[in-house]
Amino acid sequence: MSLEAVVTDAAREPQAADLRHRPAHRERARSAPPLLRGAMTPRPWRGFWPGLAITLLALLLGRDTVQPLAAPWAATARRRRRALLALVVGSAALATSVLWLGGMASEAGLLAWLQVGLFALLFAWIAAGCVTALMGYRALRRGDVHALAADDALDAGAAIDAGARTAILMPICNEDVATWASGLRATIESLRASGQARHFEVFILSDTSRPELRAAELAAWLALRETLGSDDDGIAGRLHYRWRQRRTKRKAGNVMDFCRRWGRAYRYMVVLDADSVMSGETLVAMLRLMESQPRVGILQTLPRGGGLDTLHARAQAFAGRVTGRLFSAGLSWWQLGESHYWGHNAMLRVAPFMRHCALARLPGNGGLGGEILSHDFVEAALMRRAGFEVWLVPALEGSYEQQPPHLIDELQRDRRWCQGNLQNARLVAEPGLAGVHRAMFVTGALSYAASPLWLAFVLLGAVPWLAGSSTAVALDAAALPWATLALWGLTLAMLLLPRVLGVALVLQRGEQSGYGGGIKLVGSALAEALLSALQAPVRMLAHSSFVLSALTGLKLQWISPSRTAADVGWREAASRFGLVGALVAAGLAWGLAGEPSDAWRVAPLALPLLLAVPLAVMTSRASIGRVLRDRGWLLVPEEAQPPLVLRRAGRYARELAAVDALAPLAGGKAPVAAARPLAWQRGLSLASLALAGLFISAAPRGMGHAELSAHVLETQRIVMLATSPQAEARVLPREKPRLQRVAASSQRATRQQAQWLAPPRGTSDSPI
Repeated sequence: MSLEAVVTDAAREPQAADLRHRPAHRERARSAPPLLRGAMTPRPWRGFWPGLAITLLALLLGRDTVQPLAAPWAATARRRRRALLALVVGSAALATSVLWLGGMASEAGLLAWLQVGLFALLFAWIAAGCVTALMGYRALRRGDVHALAADDALDAGAAIDAGARTAILMPICNEDVATWASGLRATIESLRASGQARHFEVFILSDTSRPELRAAELAAWLALRETLGSDDDGIAGRLHYRWRQRRTKRKAGNVMDFCRRWGRAYRYMVVLDADSVMSGETLVAMLRLMESQPRVGILQTLPRGGGLDTLHARAQAFAGRVTGRLFSAGLSWWQLGESHYWGHNAMLRVAPFMRHCALARLPGNGGLGGEILSHDFVEAALMRRAGFEVWLVPALEGSYEQQPPHLIDELQRDRRWCQGNLQNARLVAEPGLAGVHRAMFVTGALSYAASPLWLAFVLLGAVPWLAGSSTAVALDAAALPWATLALWGLTLAMLLLPRVLGVALVLQRGEQSGYGGGIKLVGSALAEALLSALQAPVRMLAHSSFVLSALTGLKLQWISPSRTAADVGWREAASRFGLVGALVAAGLAWGLAGEPSDAWRVAPLALPLLLAVPLAVMTSRASIGRVLRDRGWLLVPEEAQPPLVLRRAGRYARELAAVDALAPLAGGKAPVAAARPLAWQRGLSLASLALAGLFISAAPRGMGHAELSAHVLETQRIVMLATSPQAEARVLPREKPRLQRVAASSQRATRQQAQWLAPPRGTSDSPI
């Protein structure tokens, strides 16, 4: 019998009641609860033109296709959105007027009109971000009586309804096991400490395709169940593992599969990412909020970034903590109950999600057709279309995620998001969607389409310069210096004001100690702004290529992001950015040959592209990030005073990377602790590490669960003894023969494990 058959045998039974009549010797550990199937049928998309026709016809007939919300905040939201629109349009009109008066009027040709049109659109895009940050600053300084907050929840002393069962979902696919296992353990322990763990059940939903990594996942699941023990809350018995043979619709399909199999048994579900960590207090507060607000369909927290030490990750975490919270608070301020869902660190009401949020395929076979990639935005829009509210609640703390370790990983993630957001733009005319969610689809697409538009704007301005024309379509600084200064001032104000307000808010709240002090806060903000400016042209070119590939029908291969810090090598960086740097250098040599004095015009764009390779390498260095952290630069409060749940997650991740086979199986390198000085201990430990997950499959095929668990745990105990920095030297020699026998069986165990875990040919989906 295969390993999966052993641990899932009980779940094959159709009814849970059957277990009461089974002989004791047939008991097996359940990897999942009994099935309670429910329907989750997608509703076909109307398509852009039919949807637009239906919406326009309804407007002509005086009918609104959007289901109204009888909420006290609805009128306030409309006023705030009108204010946002007025400020954005007014700012764009002012800047465009300055551009026109500064020299464009004398060049009223096709080239000039194209530049003016692009500038108006792109400046409006910049202004929208700045105005949103201003609104967020106002909300964080003065508060918002209409926003959903923890105060709106049930009284903390009131009992939670026993029927408020909540499933915590951890969808994973070829992920670093140490990352998700440590974060999940810390989350569960924090939930247990809250005293409300009895309302929660945890599901590890695996789409992993690598057999050896699946073995490591099973080992981590069994070890976590054993670690959690059998306390009164029984959370260990409610920790489940499920593997899908048919990996349809990626993460969205994984969650939909859970809903179809077990969704009817739960009132709510919390969706996590592999790098998510949440405190128990936050989870309980979300549950109380959902119980007290029956019209809320999705409750989204604001995850705070961190967890990795590379310079790039630290800069991103600092920017998100100082400036990003202004944007989030601003979005919450004008969206209110029609807000975002980001796909993780959120709680959803299961019944309406199953009834209304199933996702159909988009018609077509190109890059914009097929399965929806950015499913979260669409699910939020469908939940609102069904008459439920969607709230972003930045005030809920205790929600965390990791940042991409380096620029290459960030761009890999952005490629998925770019294609998904461009797909979502096809749904902008779907009947019944709220106007704010239609706007989200447009702005989501524009967040990536803005890059090729900026590139087009720059190239249009460079055409006369490259052609050697004396009448380049640009501001005539000699004739109208005021226009040049005014336009530069407006643009810089829009770009820098959110950062200035973010720093000001920290100082006004007296929070600078969490950022290393006031001087280091300001210095870190300047350093982050400089790094962002240097990376902006690289992002612009990358996003432009992503948009082009999506529009030309190139399909995207889904690859799980890196959850560990790994330095980018010079060869890899050169293969990614070297060609761009060479082309820019050649273009500069040609363009500046006749007019060297024009170098200042192209320096802001050309210099970062020339430095792209060394910049990608240096910002991926964890050693640089650690030096900055130790000196208090680019510091965030979660590092200065880390909460307990993050301290535990970090400690468990280090233990797993050093103790289990999880890091080697995931493709990483297990660190060797300084407390293990002997060479045979280091070599033997690494050999045993590579077998901790695989050793399960070497067990006799008829072994029952109790024997199997003992087999696994004994192996893990020995590995821990050999690799723990706290292990006593006198214990290690006694374990040396056993470790040598384990290492000698590596090839045989690997072959057996790969054969036993491979799905039989022609089989259907897993029965659990």
